[in-house]
Amino acid sequence: MRKNGLDLRLLLALLALVLGAGAVAVLSIGGSSGAQAKQSAARAADFQAAALLSPPAPAPALALRNYLGQPVNIDSYKGKAVLVTFLYTHCPDICPLIASNLRVALNLLGAAGAAKAQVIVVSVDPRGDTRKTVAAFLSSHGLTGRTQYLIGSAKELSRVWKAWGVGSERDAEQPEFINHSGLIYGVTGSGKRLTLYASSFHPAEIAHDVPLLAAR
Repeated sequence: MRKNGLDLRLLLALLALVLGAGAVAVLSIGGSSGAQAKQSAARAADFQAAALLSPPAPAPALALRNYLGQPVNIDSYKGKAVLVTFLYTHCPDICPLIASNLRVALNLLGAAGAAKAQVIVVSVDPRGDTRKTVAAFLSSHGLTGRTQYLIGSAKELSRVWKAWGVGSERDAEQPEFINHSGLIYGVTGSGKRLTLYASSFHPAEIAHDVPLLAAR
């Protein structure tokens, strides 16, 4: 069975990966008490994300080249909401769904709202994600010019996967497929990783949260 996505019941498992990558954070989806619980509930009520990382911490380093060979650094998008996810172009199921829903979310934002957001896709398939396959993938999902799709060598990409707590492993029985984490991370305008969206997110959730993320 391919584990191409994570849904809500696996968010706590993701947290273990995030903590293992060095982040000091907890998911604000319960477990607090007293004033802290009220503050967490108020913060969570502002967002429609599946979960919040609390306290928000600086997003891990992310500097690679996109499929056109241009250097991209997440630090250059301060002031915008940055949505980071990890996909591959030959994925048969969850990756196309995430890409399509991100396009819908950008459409819901309109031109002014979308200007406050930047989508970054990081490849989990250094062998299969080429300039040609990425161009076709973005075109088929209406994301050409609207998304930074970052590729690289296995060594370059694995450093990013580790920093972001993302699993990526070629399926032993079906090597054309990649078992990988399928969350979308929301990064604030000040560069802090704050929100988590399940692979089955609704586009309206991200459209709602982008202005909030950009402002923080």
